[in-house]
Amino acid sequence: MSFGTIFFIVLAAIVLFQLRNVLGRRTGSERPPFDPYTRTEARREETASNGNVVTLPNRRSEEGEGVPTRILYEKIDKVATPGSPLNAELRKMRDVDPEFDPVEFLEGAKIAYEMIVNGFADGDRRVLKGLLSADVYADFEKAITERETAGHKMNSSFVGIGDAKIVAAEMKERDAHITVRFVSQLISATVGANGEVIDGDPESVVEVRDVWTFARDIRSRDPNWKLVGTESDEV
Repeated sequence: MSFGTIFFIVLAAIVLFQLRNVLGRRTGSERPPFDPYTRTEARREETASNGNVVTLPNRRSEEGEGVPTRILYEKIDKVATPGSPLNAELRKMRDVDPEFDPVEFLEGAKIAYEMIVNGFADGDRRVLKGLLSADVYADFEKAITERETAGHKMNSSFVGIGDAKIVAAEMKERDAHITVRFVSQLISATVGANGEVIDGDPESVVEVRDVWTFARDIRSRDPNWKLVGTESDEV
């Protein structure tokens, strides 16, 4: 699954069913983009608000030389069992970019998830375009257009993220791909032109499980990660 394929479509038949294939499911509540890739102690006050992109300043340093392995990879060991394939892939990313911090990346991924779910529900193409790969954006935009053409509206309220966990990572030449499993709660319903409920429930909180993949050229000075693949986690 390429980065131009992810971050899929959400909840509920008709619009929600289509969104499931592109996004997985949506939420509601936008926040400014977060810098998930920079280390806290080295982060400048650069809250990437340009283009609603999840940015990670790519400041490389000489740190790491002569640093004990335990310290060099301690943050990676917090999110992935040492010796596991996931840990090994995350260490490769850390080797290429000394600023890579999977803990902060995960925090940024949560904010991106909420913004995308929200943006889809609101039909906010500008927000989505800045956060999705070209292929994923095309799928989202198609679903939004179909919803608008049918005269339907999606009412969505994001309750919160119960859990977010990195479940896979892979270096593909220059590109780092990280897959996150989200468990969120939201209230969502699709209504018609006259306000009739077509799908979902405007009063019930539903648990949504999605698996999204984010990617970035880790050697590039461009710090932005984008959603390249999405799927629902029907467990």
